[in-house]
Amino acid sequence: MSALPAAPAAPDLPHHRSRRRRALLWGALVSLLLVAQSLLVWLTVDYESNRAQEQVETVSASVAADIRQAMSRDLQNLQALLWNDPPLDQWRIDAAEMLRTHREIVRIEQRNLDQRILAAVESPFQGAMFTRIRREDMDIDTEVACTAARRQASPALSRSYFVPLPGGLGLEVIDACLPIHRAGHLVGFMAATFALQNVLTEAVAADVLRGHELSFVEGDGTRLARVGLTRGAGIYVSERLIDLPGITLQMRLDSAAGSPRLIPNLAVALVLGLSLALGAVVLLLVHDVRKRAQAERALAESLAFRKAMEDSLVTGLRARDLQGHITYVNPAFCQMVGFSADEVIGKVPPPYWPPELADEYGRRQAIRLGAVRPTEEVRQTAREGFETTFMRKNGERFAVLIFEAPLVDGTGEHTGWMSAVLDVSDQRRIEEISRQQQERLQATARLATVGEMASLLSHELNQPLAAIASYAAGSLNLMQSGAHDRETVALLQQAAERIAEQAERAGRVIKSVHNFVRRRDQTHEAVRCDALIEAVLPLVRLQARKSGTRVELDMQAPVPRVVCDRTMVEQVLLNLTRNGIQAMESHTPPAQRELLIRVRQTHARWVTISVIDHGPGVPPEVAQQLFTPFFTTRSEGMGLGLSLCRTVIEQHGGALDFVTLPSEDAAGSDASKGTGATTEFRFTLPADSAERRPPHAPAEPHGADVAPSTP
Repeated sequence: MSALPAAPAAPDLPHHRSRRRRALLWGALVSLLLVAQSLLVWLTVDYESNRAQEQVETVSASVAADIRQAMSRDLQNLQALLWNDPPLDQWRIDAAEMLRTHREIVRIEQRNLDQRILAAVESPFQGAMFTRIRREDMDIDTEVACTAARRQASPALSRSYFVPLPGGLGLEVIDACLPIHRAGHLVGFMAATFALQNVLTEAVAADVLRGHELSFVEGDGTRLARVGLTRGAGIYVSERLIDLPGITLQMRLDSAAGSPRLIPNLAVALVLGLSLALGAVVLLLVHDVRKRAQAERALAESLAFRKAMEDSLVTGLRARDLQGHITYVNPAFCQMVGFSADEVIGKVPPPYWPPELADEYGRRQAIRLGAVRPTEEVRQTAREGFETTFMRKNGERFAVLIFEAPLVDGTGEHTGWMSAVLDVSDQRRIEEISRQQQERLQATARLATVGEMASLLSHELNQPLAAIASYAAGSLNLMQSGAHDRETVALLQQAAERIAEQAERAGRVIKSVHNFVRRRDQTHEAVRCDALIEAVLPLVRLQARKSGTRVELDMQAPVPRVVCDRTMVEQVLLNLTRNGIQAMESHTPPAQRELLIRVRQTHARWVTISVIDHGPGVPPEVAQQLFTPFFTTRSEGMGLGLSLCRTVIEQHGGALDFVTLPSEDAAGSDASKGTGATTEFRFTLPADSAERRPPHAPAEPHGADVAPSTP
């Protein structure tokens, strides 16, 4: 019965545990707050201390700069005393005036080269300096500074030394020695004594001295000079080295401020600090969430924009990994090859490779993708683009131009290759049509040229035909006479030979025109330049004989060989020679009509062929559009000759141009032959690589109407 009252205590156990738990939580919270507040207090004190030290450092740097600037200004003022080489009396007056305006300088002396004092001026504020000890007995540091100034040809400062004064006092000073030059020669020295305490007083602002103690000290901390209204507390101290000519002074700045104290509103400051910190954290979180949302939105927009841009491109894009597997294609690429993305991605070999070229493409892909070590030539080709053939889904082959670049991921690692693919089949088709049209235009120009030469052919063929008719009539007369003696037979035989010769002559003329007009496929072959000229020379002579023009050849030995389309180059030669002959028909006297065809190999890779006439030249207004298609100065011309000539030469990789010079300036021509100007049309052709020779080989002498010998 006595134990029954204790039963109600059992229900308090959970509550006790809850209280303990809450106490632990509050204790943890209070501990965290105490730690946080302690940290805040410590951080505040440390911050105030660091700020005070930074202020002292800033003031120290400013004071050091002021002292350095003041000393430099004083040295300049001392040098000004020596300007214009004043006499000694005037120098004393100027020095006294300077001592009255510069309290930091207490004495100025003039010395000769032997360091003997010639004149000295004392500061009116300090009085006589060297009364306890003679100046000569304290001259060692000054002589050292003058020696340095003499060696450097510039002012130098001495080490500091102590000068005792009457009354048991003294003064720490330094000497500045300046060399005196006259007419470029050293004639003496000027020494100025600076009181270190006065230097500090004059160079430093008064507001700095009110809150700081400023002093010059030795390396071991001994004070040399001190200024300041108060003593420093020794807590915030800054030391600076002041570099001056010949000496380095150590300056110490000691702030009068003591350790930072806890201000009365520290609790408020802590609460505000905690609140600001909590607000800053919240702001940072909000800012971070906003930036994350903006980044996600920007990423989505970027992906949508890239997708829209890739879908709108007409250039095919293809990405491959390092094993050559296609990982991405854009719609333009799928439209180009006719396969869908699912039919292309991951397929090895790709379905757009022509089956007959699959093995070759596989080897080439292995080289480009690094399975085989690529050469520099392959790398250059990948950068510049290469042309290949793809196959559409319907089996059609088409030409493409591919540009490849390394594919790099976000970490900078090379993961594959990105290719830009251009369908150039239409371009190649247009180029082929243009080439065929150009060939037809060139054939038309050749026919037009032959049409213009029809009258010349009739004139040239009249002579052999008339001779054949004459010899045939004579032969018939001899046979009708009935004579059959030996003399008659000989005459008949001679007449038959003459008939055969004239017939062969007429055949050669007709064959030359036939060979020129006949159209054939363009083939590049190595041919001697004399063979090119001999092929057109009969046609050139037709027109040359009609106008009374002499044709001369000038070719170096051995005759160069060129690689060209023979028919096209022969047409160029014929057009240029006909133009030269026609230019001399109406402006050049018959005795001076001369056409020169010159061949020179001026470069190891190129041969130059020139056609030179002595016509009136090319006017400037005509020269501007001379090579324009359908431009002509002749009423019966088509205006295609020079335009086609330039096209033919450029297709060979050469160049066609012209130059008009006075006759006496033309190389290889006689000055007496020219009446107006000499026009030279010249073009270059690639030399035969098997027979490249050094340029400027000696030339063969040339004569009128003489062709070079055949090898």
